[in-house]
Amino acid sequence: MNYLHTMIRVSDPDATIRFFELIGLKEVRRMESEQGRFTLIFLAAPGDIRADGKRASAEVELTYNWPPEDGSAPETYTGGRNFGHLAYRVENIYETCQRMMDAGITINRPPRDGHMAFVRSPDGISVELLQDGRLEPAEPWASMPNTGAW
Repeated sequence: MNYLHTMIRVSDPDATIRFFELIGLKEVRRMESEQGRFTLIFLAAPGDIRADGKRASAEVELTYNWPPEDGSAPETYTGGRNFGHLAYRVENIYETCQRMMDAGITINRPPRDGHMAFVRSPDGISVELLQDGRLEPAEPWASMPNTGAW
């Protein structure tokens, strides 16, 4: 048995891809269904991408349901704590969080301990960032308060 992927529904694929690229994920493949009116975009961490580059050992599947043909409003996604979060190990949590802040992403739970942070995707999916190893607590992170829910 193999773990394949986690699927999340997204309302703006481009914004969501940019968000996950800030963490370090790469798009590995994409499928569109005219009949089903959806797009599937698979992202993976570089360390999970197979040598052929076409699939990865673990992926995030972004599902974009196209707007209704009748012109009605697209579906709105609401989050629930029953989902939990996605988690990624990063090489330098301070650099990753700074890159995300510079791109306008809110750091909901800063890496005060040099080990863990939480951010949210454009659709409100909670993403945990974990330092590979430990870094010493450092400012401005050590005294930064939580913002919103994570």
